[in-house]
Amino acid sequence: MGRRLVPLTLDNLPDFPRRCRSCVFWELDPVSGEAAAKSGNPEREKEAWISSVLLEWGSCGRVLYVDDVPAGFVMYAPPAYVPRSLAFPTSPVSADAVQLMTAWLNPGYQGQGLGRTLVQTVAKDLLRRGVKAVEAFGDAAWKEPACVLPADHLVAVGFKTVRPHYRHPRMRLELRSAISWKEDVELALDKLLGGARKDPVLRPL
Repeated sequence: MGRRLVPLTLDNLPDFPRRCRSCVFWELDPVSGEAAAKSGNPEREKEAWISSVLLEWGSCGRVLYVDDVPAGFVMYAPPAYVPRSLAFPTSPVSADAVQLMTAWLNPGYQGQGLGRTLVQTVAKDLLRRGVKAVEAFGDAAWKEPACVLPADHLVAVGFKTVRPHYRHPRMRLELRSAISWKEDVELALDKLLGGARKDPVLRPL
């Protein structure tokens, strides 16, 4: 099975699931997001956002291919580029952290360690950029695919709650060492994978 992870660009954005290509949940504040939905051009807004972040900060995601078939993706960016984060009760994201926005893994490819691969790739990229930590808003009551990642999965890969909340805790993963981070992640995932026999990191969004 050939696995390939490439930086997110406007060229491979069409490989996202259709509903994800037109979703601007994180990219716009609530009011602007609603306006984009009513205008019928959310795809254009998402493209504009990705283009802006690419030019000013660099790659803000990775797309995963298995035998050249799109299998998943992950998106992340500094909080200054993520307006929706300010709408959460546990905001703001720390100034020294990059926000893990969202991720998706095709259900057909779960249970193969691909979710772990996606998350580790984010950590490696941010460490190379000198980022101290990554933070995310978890969903403590996750029941079905959505834009916010399940809080229990964030805990499983080493995130710690820095601001608790009954529904959307803000969680943080220190990136002091790529080696120690990988070891912690692999240990946690090996335990979960051994019991559940499916990928516990990312559920289909």
